Amino acid sequence: MQTALITGITGQDGSYLAELLDMKGYRVIGAVRDVQKAKQSLPVELKNSVELIAWDMLDQHRMIEVLSEYNPTEIYNFAAYSSGIGMYDDPIGVGEVNGLAVTRILEAIREVDDKIRFSQASSREIFGEADESPQTESTTTNPRSPYGAAKLYADSMIRIYRQRYNLFACSAILFNHESPRRGLDFVTRKITHEAVKIKLGLANELHLGNLDAQRDWGFSGDYVRVMWLMLQQKYADDFVVATGVVHSVRELCEFAFSHLGLDYRDYVREDESAYRPAESVILVGCADKAKIKLGWKPEIAFREMVHMMVDADLQNLSRKI
Repeated sequence: MQTALITGITGQDGSYLAELLDMKGYRVIGAVRDVQKAKQSLPVELKNSVELIAWDMLDQHRMIEVLSEYNPTEIYNFAAYSSGIGMYDDPIGVGEVNGLAVTRILEAIREVDDKIRFSQASSREIFGEADESPQTESTTTNPRSPYGAAKLYADSMIRIYRQRYNLFACSAILFNHESPRRGLDFVTRKITHEAVKIKLGLANELHLGNLDAQRDWGFSGDYVRVMWLMLQQKYADDFVVATGVVHSVRELCEFAFSHLGLDYRDYVREDESAYRPAESVILVGCADKAKIKLGWKPEIAFREMVHMMVDADLQNLSRKI
């Protein structure tokens, strides 16, 4: 039996990956800061199929203990400070958890068992103010936040350990990806959640920034599948994971509200104070390498994903009325 260790298992990506690996017959170990708290926040589908253990992203000695005891064949790292509104908060903490902690994991792998395969959840934020569109694995990196800089440091160390120590270590450069498990501090989930509240009479309007801002949005469950595929290859490599298609916040609102029989224009208000500076080029990923080398393609379309999120919010909020 293959054993996978997943950090950040209670987040959307970690939980979808845990479901995938459980279906494939893996023993799944969830490495978390607080086991009791994680038990409460773990999706109900996983409560009986995942083993939770204490783990500290700042404690390399504990990492070595865990790897020695559980002997994972694969490690997937999703533990990180948020890429949403928290990108500029606590730059030292972001650097420690999103950057240096990855080096600690790599060192622990090198000490315990250099045959362990490692997959890192990187981010399109490493490109920052990109100089080309779409962005590929060879696009110049230029992070514009502590979050992006820390992710880029982790990617750089992964390449160094791959080349210097021959570790099987990969980075998945993930573009925006969402799901019903996305946190409420992200605009996608904020929109679906508030649309449902308006439908149920629990809210009257929704204030957003620039409705014409565009993003390459995919489905989390599709993206974690790439990370598993990466570790099944003969050679380790890095891959951009994206849909290659952009949608506006306005489209997201239209799909979410219309799914509830509402017209978003009656409820959504643009707030200029919440506008972010416009990007100089469109932030959209080219995942051709993943499609050719891994045989991957996204299965859940944008509209379907938005409807999934609305349906989940409707079900959850209806229970509370």
